[in-house]
Amino acid sequence: MKISLVTRLRGINSALPGLLSGIVLFGVLCQLAGVFLVADKAGYSIGLWIGVFTAIFMALHMALSLNAAVERDVKGAQAAATRQNLIRYAVVVIIMGILMVTEAGNPLAAFAGVMGLKVSAYLQPLFRRLSHHEEKNEADQVKTE
Repeated sequence: MKISLVTRLRGINSALPGLLSGIVLFGVLCQLAGVFLVADKAGYSIGLWIGVFTAIFMALHMALSLNAAVERDVKGAQAAATRQNLIRYAVVVIIMGILMVTEAGNPLAAFAGVMGLKVSAYLQPLFRRLSHHEEKNEADQVKTE
């Protein structure tokens, strides 16, 4: 029996599939805007997608860390959550540092890609409401037919 990726992600956290798709959607929108607005399109694109993949890593790591933390006592959970936060932010700092030193991609575009996590998190309730509204409409149409 094959389990879909979305089902596996929902098993980790019910909001994770929507969060990840919001990050990718934000990346696509930034990519479309960047095509018209920046001179160094290659550097911009590389930096942006490095940032998007970093945001995806952060979302997955955060979901897994929270699941592990809730299984601990209060002090252990706080210590584990803090440690995992530091790991996440250290990864971001290291990736940004590598981009700045190597000039492989635009660090500002990478930062925009990482901010896709924040944008997606803030828009998550809206996306969830819209998706439930569509599911409800589809269910109503099936009942009337």
